[in-house]
Amino acid sequence: MSVLIVTTDRFADHLTPPGHPERVGRAEVMQVVASEWRGRGGVEVEPPYVTTEQLTRVHDPDYVSLIRETAGRAVALDPDTVTSPDSWHVARLAAGAACHAVDAVLDGTATRACALVRPPGHHAERNRAMGFCLFNNIAVAAAHARARGITRVAVVDIDVHHGNGTEQAFYTDPSVLFISSHQFPYYPGTGPADAIGEGAGTGFTVNIPLAAGCTDADYVHVYGAVVVPVLQQFEPGLILVSAGFDAHEADPLGGMRVTTRGFGRLLAMLAAVSDEVCGGRVVAVTEGGYDLPALAGSLREMLRVFDGGAPKESGGATSTAAPRGEAALHEVLPRVRRHWTL
Repeated sequence: MSVLIVTTDRFADHLTPPGHPERVGRAEVMQVVASEWRGRGGVEVEPPYVTTEQLTRVHDPDYVSLIRETAGRAVALDPDTVTSPDSWHVARLAAGAACHAVDAVLDGTATRACALVRPPGHHAERNRAMGFCLFNNIAVAAAHARARGITRVAVVDIDVHHGNGTEQAFYTDPSVLFISSHQFPYYPGTGPADAIGEGAGTGFTVNIPLAAGCTDADYVHVYGAVVVPVLQQFEPGLILVSAGFDAHEADPLGGMRVTTRGFGRLLAMLAAVSDEVCGGRVVAVTEGGYDLPALAGSLREMLRVFDGGAPKESGGATSTAAPRGEAALHEVLPRVRRHWTL
């Protein structure tokens, strides 16, 4: 198995105010994990800047211009989302890293690729920054894959927050399957089970709203019952993962109880589907994850599993029962079964 990391120490140049969860320490964790990867003989490359053409497949040109105008300045775009003097450049590197990871996998340079980036992206809408996000890195990557000729692309969002921006980008598009498991109700307040797409895209958005307190068992249960079979039937040419780790039991923002090993099991399930339907081609792009040790451990586990390591059984006090997952399925399955065989 060939796994590539795309990252740069420039991601530390996006500065946020003191006490902000999306802090420079996250970039430092990514660099430590990347350095460890290199030390084991793994390959890491620097990202290019995203192009305007790539950005405007997802974002309004006027919005791209608005972010460009923040260059050299600290600007509050909303109560949670800010720029610093270098953020315009850093955000273009983050989206560029996601696109370069796609290129590496499609060109055969790597079987799987992980773009370790900040700021995150999945909340950024076509003309709006929000939720710490400036450009929607994974949506830009999905549109890039489509422009390169991949007829069906799947995006699976494992972040604790709903990927509203990614959903918006492809809500009417049957060529991009968007699946999101997320704490609900919670920021940004979107992603109910009955949001399933619109027009030609009906059925190609799958939302799995989960109650706070979900464990590894809850997540594995719903992924096995919904995510895996839908991916198998969609048969994407590429699977993209919005790899947010803020559902971790240690995360200060989320209310979930997923362990590092639990993330490994979920990612192993997605990797197995990719082996079955698209030659193992998976690209992960980082999103949230605000406890630094938990983020480090989860990134290491992602790389280990993507490199062919077997998932580890969850330990500790995590129950094997999945009552919250079962409750979510009760709400989700009737919607999904209208379009997929489960």
